[in-house]
Amino acid sequence: MKNFKILIALFLIGLVTACNDNFLDVVPETSIGVENFFNTEEDLNIYVNSLYNFPGSGIYYADGGTDNAATTGNTEIKTMMVSTASSSTITSGWNWGALRSINLFLENFDKANISQEKLNHFEGLGRFFRAQFYYDKVKRYSDVPYYDFVIETGDTEALNKPRDSREMVVDKVFEDYQFAIENIFENQPDGAVNRWVAKAFMARNALHEGTFRKYHSELNLTASADKYLKLARDIAKDIMDNGPFSIKNTGNSATDYSSLFNSTDLESNPEVILGVYSLDQVKNSGWSETVFGNYETSPAKDLLQSYLMADGSYYSNQANYDEFSFVQEFQNRDPRLSQTYAYPGFVLVNSRTYSQGAGMYVQQLAKNFSGYHQLKGFVNVTDQATINNLDFPVLRFAETLLIYAEAKAELNEMNQTVLNESINLLRDRAGMPALTMGVTVDPVLQAKYPTVSDPVLLEIRRERRVELALEGYRFDDLMRWKVGKLLEEEPRGLYFSGLGKHDVTGDGIEDIILLDASASIPDTKERNALDVPFAYYRVGSFGENVGVFLSDGNSGHILTVIERGTFDDPKFYYRPVPAAQVALNPNLTQIFGWN
Repeated sequence: MKNFKILIALFLIGLVTACNDNFLDVVPETSIGVENFFNTEEDLNIYVNSLYNFPGSGIYYADGGTDNAATTGNTEIKTMMVSTASSSTITSGWNWGALRSINLFLENFDKANISQEKLNHFEGLGRFFRAQFYYDKVKRYSDVPYYDFVIETGDTEALNKPRDSREMVVDKVFEDYQFAIENIFENQPDGAVNRWVAKAFMARNALHEGTFRKYHSELNLTASADKYLKLARDIAKDIMDNGPFSIKNTGNSATDYSSLFNSTDLESNPEVILGVYSLDQVKNSGWSETVFGNYETSPAKDLLQSYLMADGSYYSNQANYDEFSFVQEFQNRDPRLSQTYAYPGFVLVNSRTYSQGAGMYVQQLAKNFSGYHQLKGFVNVTDQATINNLDFPVLRFAETLLIYAEAKAELNEMNQTVLNESINLLRDRAGMPALTMGVTVDPVLQAKYPTVSDPVLLEIRRERRVELALEGYRFDDLMRWKVGKLLEEEPRGLYFSGLGKHDVTGDGIEDIILLDASASIPDTKERNALDVPFAYYRVGSFGENVGVFLSDGNSGHILTVIERGTFDDPKFYYRPVPAAQVALNPNLTQIFGWN
């Protein structure tokens, strides 16, 4: 129902958020008039709705800075890798205002005059949001101080406590999740947290914790990894067996996948476990055409090369695959590639931010960008009402299937039945051949994950990367698999064999001309066989005054950065407590080499 809106009373917003996000800046409970609130079911709904913080379409930019996408913008990991990072320079993330709001709710919700079943539902919601809050903190800091109560002014013991162990905090997180999945109502309006949403997030974070413990020996928690892998397996299987979800598959492999990311009607899509639903003139989607083009992020060649050939064979099996032209790269590939990347022959309709206008899109090149463009999350229409009503799939059933498959593989419980009820549902929707237990190792893929020898697990990682590409999952995956060193590789773009004319639309007619750095772009541009002016670019090496950087100066791959920096392992898998907080509370010691 699109009539579900995240309604927040204005007085509640101002009062609940009156405390600074710094948990040291506490405010007495009476400043929100607790005695006059939390009395009715409506009060509880209003308050809970204020805790919602699910992402929207901005997630389509969130792979920037990983091996999936280059970015010209500032990212925390980029700053860390190219500078002398310390607790004085890496200071974001230590925010606790949301926890105070959650604990305030949990201390007062039971004042409402409603049934015990409804009270349990609301407690489950509060504990769900607390679990979400704390697991995000664990992913960032590992050990963090745990509070399940509102800190009062003058409570020096609470304000000066040290970090609690990861084991203790994660135990608390999953206690909260367990209560949530047992008590949150199953049937809730579209866009609201229900039991299935809580289960999906619980499975996601159980997989994260299980794999993080397995691959991060510095934690000394490897022995307990299987506990969380089994939990991820079981919760995901419960959703698969008992939930009302399925992969949207109409048999149209050219559009079924992309329709998840450009729809105004995801409520009717059986794959969506949770969506952010946009109402025209009520809740604008926040969508922008910049998701497609040269605004900070651009998809990387490394991601493109991960997609299989249409017959299921490895792209890297082809001779000289790394020097394929843009047109060659898209020939006979997994259909999801051309639903994620702008492909040769793509016709641009929504061109309000692009100077070339509507029509056959000629790949636009620019300094520090890969030359690839993104279709996932881009809506190729001009109708403003459609744009304003775009929905965003926060949780997809596809992720649940991937969680189940990965957990089973990590637990050495994989068989063909598991593949058929998980990975192969995704491949079937894409029109791709099924994954079998007899798959052989792709040496290019194994080089990325040297600690993994199981070819099936490697293919599950590939499938996860492809299916969830440019949806903001990649950074967390690299961190939990302990392959942060992959971030050191500079993202590359299109390959050009040399100067001169090149076809990038796939019609056999050249569209762009590459000139040497010493040449000048003519005032009167030559026109091609379609009577369209060529797009001219001066190319060269980093440091030259040119429009496009190529790896070999006048040929090679487009380069986006000259140096990605160094990933300090294991230090950069964690973040420091900001120095200002340690000054206030010396018990907040640093871990893994941070100072």
